[in-house]
Amino acid sequence: MRIQEKCIPCTVNQAIKVADMVGLKDKDDLLRSVFAYLSKVDFKSSSTPELIGEIFSLLKDETGNDDPYRETREHYNKMFLEQIPKLEQEINESDDPFLESIKYAIIGNIIDFNPIHDLLLSDIEASFEKLKKEQLEINDSTLLLQEICKADTLLYLGDNCGEICLDKILIKKIKGINPLCHVFFATRGEAVVNDSVEEDAYAVGMDSYATIISNGDHSLGTVLHRTSKEFKEVYQNADIVIAKGQANYECLSDEEKNIFFLLMTKCKVIANDIGVPEMKMLCMKSDVAGKRKPNRVTT
Repeated sequence: MRIQEKCIPCTVNQAIKVADMVGLKDKDDLLRSVFAYLSKVDFKSSSTPELIGEIFSLLKDETGNDDPYRETREHYNKMFLEQIPKLEQEINESDDPFLESIKYAIIGNIIDFNPIHDLLLSDIEASFEKLKKEQLEINDSTLLLQEICKADTLLYLGDNCGEICLDKILIKKIKGINPLCHVFFATRGEAVVNDSVEEDAYAVGMDSYATIISNGDHSLGTVLHRTSKEFKEVYQNADIVIAKGQANYECLSDEEKNIFFLLMTKCKVIANDIGVPEMKMLCMKSDVAGKRKPNRVTT
């Protein structure tokens, strides 16, 4: 999915937001660098996640801070890690623990980890209470379960801090369904906004259920042509790819691959591209042959 014109303000706002967060008073040089970069971008072949990755690199150079969100990631990883026993109990007591673990992983994707909002545990619990009662707008979980049962290799593309703990719960469930399936969990190659990197995956114990692999790139999502040779080999050989979040959808929605997207449609651009309303939870098998119809549900 190539970049849309409505995405440009978001990329610039992201740079300003992080600059404010790290206390950068004079943003003139940063903004000049950002607009100089944007003036050279081929918008017909680029994606928003790629642009944000490059702009975030400019910001790191300008501020001298290689990982502005490190404390944020550590804080929310720890907060969610402490909640895993409680969340697993709720999942296992549900009528359909596999579907419930998918829903929890998606719910984890929508929580805003921006430190400006100072998200509290009570806020997280309120979000779960509200959203876990809602149904998936697109529900291909039965297809996913069928694929998992016969898969030899699964690649799980992670997304943000905090929610990585919900990914861990889902991957543990996947390993329980098919213990012989080799699961890879992929992180970003470098710090970019609040996306998870390798140290986050190890910190939450993801290596108990999956082989942790960096994608070798600093973009949001998974910009395939920029990823490492090692990652590309895992991607190409995987029987199933589970891709978390909007950025991974933007990068991989046109790929002819057995991909299941787990996300919340948090912006109008993504919602319109898929053909569903905003703020809906989706477990959606890739569909490169044509766009989805609103309210498509499989069982």
